[in-house]
Amino acid sequence: MPGAIVPASGPRYAAGMYAEFFGLKQDPFSIAPDPRYLFMSERHRDALAHLLYGVQGGGGFVLLTGEIGTGKTTICRCFLEQTPENCRVAYIFNPKLTVVELLRTVCDEFGVVVNHQGPGEATAKDHIDPLNTFLLASHAAGQHAVLIIDEAQNLSADVLEQLRLLTNLETNTRKLLQIILIGQPELRRLLARPELEQLAQRVIARFHLDALDEAETQQYIQHRMDVAGLHGPLPFTRDALRRVHTLTAGVPRRINLLCDRALLGAYASGQHRVERAVVDKAATEVFEPSAPTRSRRPLASLALVATGAVSGALLVFAAMHVDKNPAKLAAEAGAPPPAAAPRQPAMADPAPTDEPTAPATVRDVEPPPLVEVPAFSDLLRSETLAWRALGRIWDQPLEEGDPCSTALKQGLQCYRTGRMTLHGLRQLDRPGLLTLRLPGQPVAWAMLVAMGTDSAVLQAGEHRWQLPLTGLADIWRGDYATLWRLPPGQSTRLVDGRQGLAAEWLNTQLGTLQRDGKLAPGTTTLDARVQTFQRANGIDANGEAGPVTFMQVNRARGVDEPRLQPL
Repeated sequence: MPGAIVPASGPRYAAGMYAEFFGLKQDPFSIAPDPRYLFMSERHRDALAHLLYGVQGGGGFVLLTGEIGTGKTTICRCFLEQTPENCRVAYIFNPKLTVVELLRTVCDEFGVVVNHQGPGEATAKDHIDPLNTFLLASHAAGQHAVLIIDEAQNLSADVLEQLRLLTNLETNTRKLLQIILIGQPELRRLLARPELEQLAQRVIARFHLDALDEAETQQYIQHRMDVAGLHGPLPFTRDALRRVHTLTAGVPRRINLLCDRALLGAYASGQHRVERAVVDKAATEVFEPSAPTRSRRPLASLALVATGAVSGALLVFAAMHVDKNPAKLAAEAGAPPPAAAPRQPAMADPAPTDEPTAPATVRDVEPPPLVEVPAFSDLLRSETLAWRALGRIWDQPLEEGDPCSTALKQGLQCYRTGRMTLHGLRQLDRPGLLTLRLPGQPVAWAMLVAMGTDSAVLQAGEHRWQLPLTGLADIWRGDYATLWRLPPGQSTRLVDGRQGLAAEWLNTQLGTLQRDGKLAPGTTTLDARVQTFQRANGIDANGEAGPVTFMQVNRARGVDEPRLQPL
């Protein structure tokens, strides 16, 4: 019947027919993860770069998360095609395993022979010993061992703990196994649980793959049609393309399902152009009625999240709104401006600072909580103004010009990273800027001003929210920025403070920590003291005295810097 959608029976035949009808050589919207069809948006290129970084890393965990259908598995397969020749990869796609089953699978993937003697099944030790021998031999041969686990949100706590223990296998210079965890957003919430904090400490890189925006959705459709052999204009009208993005929320798998069905519908009615009405009709065929798209759900309506603290207990994912402190905190954060976010300000040159004094602390507040989540309109939407709000907490005006350049003139240096963890926030123990990504909105900023075992307080303008850490993990991807106080006499940007006046100050502070029994004795050279301090504080012990090392020394020695309010 003209205008009707072809029934689902015989889909491959029907799809093949519409491919020829539209001048295509093959089906453009198959949901199979074919790397040829990988649409490399900027965020997809970043995701692939994070996986490739993991191959060259010094061990630990790399996380790639994203909603169902955003292209995680396809990126992983593309990554596998680009791994260096000296890389040995084990890939696990079914993580619903016991500890022994996991170890057996890892050994099988790496070709490690397990010799079990005696009665009963092979134990964990029976697998770990030969695996360690294999990893040492691979390292000696100049090879990297990488374990990739897909659908990692399904891993049990016992298996995750065993994976953490596997990263203990190391030489004096590097860990022997790099583990890449790929999963849905639940994985980030899982790793935010207090009982998995030790594993979270070992995450060296993380990336969350967001859905496509409207322009990228059109580019994605154009890309797949081109790969399939399209010559000439795209058969979708502009209105139809906008409707595709609205109905799919930019999730590639949903785009594939909808566009495949829409092309089929246009073919069935003899139309060479896909109109909006055809897209709407196709949506009724392939999507559940009123089924919301996960990536566009309001934060307040997300599913209940298990807290992990009490067996079977559930926690509604909603933030607790906290009013301002009338004494100071409202003025410190500034009001959220309507301006679009500018490019990140450049790091600038440092200047001298004062001698250490007692540390400052973000003030305590106990206003009545309201059940609500951060609204985009309440967040800071300009990074420059967010830096200025942070400067007020330091009692340092950053109102003129580039905030980081201004801060440097006042003895403060900007620090930013895209790989911060919840454990890292707790370790640094200082207010900082978190880049937040609310569903369907551009990036925005809020200040982290307090942190406890299972929740954190964010502040923007006059608004303060107390969120569970599992909730924070849903809107924060690891982008963090803060200020830190430079050592006395430092007059240039500090990257590695093992020379000049900074080195003299650092050596004195580390020596004092040794004499006070807060740092292991026996080391006298600066390099040795730095590495001893780094290992004791969970910092990468590469011997370089960078900003994180100085921040931790400042904290240990009581340098005058704002601290997070405890909860």
